[in-house]
Parts: sequence; structure tokens; C-alpha cells
Amino acid sequence: MASTSTTMMLGREANSLGTLRIKSKAFRPSSSGGVLLFQANFRATSMKNSQITMNVAGVRHLKLPDRREKEFDLIADTFVLGKVEKDSRIFSENYTVRSYDMGPNHTATIQTLMNLLQETVLGHFRSMGVLKDGLGSTPEMSARNLIWILSNTHVVVDRYPTWNDDIRVDTWFIPSGKNFLGIEWIICDSKTGQTLTRASSKLMMMNKGTRKLSEWPEGVRREFEPQYINRPPLLDKDSSRLPKLDHNKMEYVRNGLTPRWNDLDINQHVNNVKYVGMMLESVPISFLESHELYDITVEYRRECAMDDVLQSLTSFCHETVDQCFHLLRSECGAVVVRGKTKWKPKHAKNLA
Repeated sequence: MASTSTTMMLGREANSLGTLRIKSKAFRPSSSGGVLLFQANFRATSMKNSQITMNVAGVRHLKLPDRREKEFDLIADTFVLGKVEKDSRIFSENYTVRSYDMGPNHTATIQTLMNLLQETVLGHFRSMGVLKDGLGSTPEMSARNLIWILSNTHVVVDRYPTWNDDIRVDTWFIPSGKNFLGIEWIICDSKTGQTLTRASSKLMMMNKGTRKLSEWPEGVRREFEPQYINRPPLLDKDSSRLPKLDHNKMEYVRNGLTPRWNDLDINQHVNNVKYVGMMLESVPISFLESHELYDITVEYRRECAMDDVLQSLTSFCHETVDQCFHLLRSECGAVVVRGKTKWKPKHAKNLA
């Protein structure tokens, strides 16, 4: 049985390798008080009060504390609404919030959380065995020069983690129309299990050479269908709908924004989280100092190149001053990103 390895990325715990999955029930006690696993498909996840070691010759040894009389449930990840799901299609990663993940509010930023969402879904691709190259490209996609692009993202933050907090990100795929891949996430406190963030996204495919959208090849569809979990989205679709925005009526404008070389990802386009940062550049500083973002919807309309000059625009909703609408557009008028955000006063402990 091949050994398992991990890579330290963005505050990830070294012992966090994804969702624990056991396909074999061949267990027997060992003389050291542990459990020997044979013929098992094993991916280790951080387990409280246990230590994981890995031996050769096709045997994995789990060394447990003095709790032999207590049943050890090897698959017990909390799913939506606190229900325990024994489903290997749900992938998990553990992270620790580092100082460089935090912003002026002394908590992780919305960009940090969105980076963790992306990192975890890439780990999910890898765990499926379909990661070929690029950001999540499968063998069938690579053969046709196809890459993923983000259509939209909706993130709701119940509570931001802070420095040195241990968090877990769960992700899974859901069906989402003919040419979309639906992705769902939950970020929770690793110690308490409390849900911190919920998120949904849709991915589309684009030809890397022509930069045009592509329909799903049948081969790619076959790669993903076994991984779908047939559940509704975590977040209400209607709550993320964006109205048509007139740039002439936007109240706050920030001009002269340009993507930098370091804003590009390995697919040679501006990373989706970088767009979010530029979109929020026009929010007044005085509002940022007094309010905390807890709900963000982003709709990605087109790519932009490094030599494009962008304009960030923000306006407040007339019905409530705690909701904003956003545009990120090129100086020639082409809309790059549309967005909607909801905010709460920083002194408020609960949402209204």
C-alpha cells in the first residue's frame, strides 16, 4: 500500500490529508493496543485524541489511546445541519489561520476564506484521481485544452475565524445544469463543529487557446457523475440574484486599477479572488471601519488582461444602507464582475 504525503499550503495542517475513507472491514487488534487495517482505501484526516502512523508491507497501523472498549467510528464527519454522513464524496481539509491570513479586523479576511474554498476543491479533484494539470483540469479536459472558469460564487459568513483558529473545510459536487459544475462548501470550527461559513459556486469550461466557453464533453461528464451528491444548494438562489446595474448611477468610483503579474494564476488569467479585492476597492473606508461583510455574491462576466485598466464602482441599496452593489468594469465599458454585498455593524453580535 503506497504511503500518503501532504504539502503545506496556506496554513494547512501537515496531518490533514482529506476525508477518511475505509472500504474494507478487515480489522483485528494488535499487541500494542491499536488496530491493523488490511486492504483498505485510506485517506487520513486529523482525529482528536489519536495519533496516526503508517507502516509498510500493505499495513496501516492506527495507534489509539487507552479507549479500546469504546467504539472507534472511522468515518464521522459532520455534514449539513449536524447530520453524520458516511459519504466518501465529501472531501475535507484542515487549516490553521495564520497571521498573514488576517486583516485589519483581527480576523481572517473574505479573500482568505475564498482562497481556502479554492484550495480545498483542488484537493477534492486530486483525491478523485482526475487531476491532470492546470487548476483542476481532468485528463479529458487536458486532451481538449479545456480549463475551468468560475461563473459565480455566493459566500455567507456566520463568524470569521481569527489567528491560530483550527478550521475544517468540507466540499462536495452537486448537479447544476447541462454545462455547469456545482460546488458546495462548509467551513466549521474544528474543535466545536460550529458552522462558520457556507458557500456555493458554479464552474464552466473554457478553451484555453481560443478563450471561448465550451460545452461539456461526454468524457468529462463521465468523470464527474459518480461524484455528485444529489442535494439542493446550501444557499437560496433567489438571495444571490443580482439586479441590472447602471454604472452612471453608482455613487463611489475608484479608477486606474490594473491587474499585476502576480494576480495571474497558472491558467494565465486573473484569479477569481483577486477580482473580489479590486471590486471592493471602491467601498468607502469609513464604511469598512464601521461594518463587517457577511454575505457576498460575485458574478464573473469576462476576463481581463494585465494591460487592462479597470474601474471599481459601488452604490448603496436605497432600501437598506447595509447592502451594496458593485461593478468592476474596464475603461472601455465592458463589465468584468458584478457583485452584491451585505454588511453588519461591527458592534452587532448577531445578524438582524
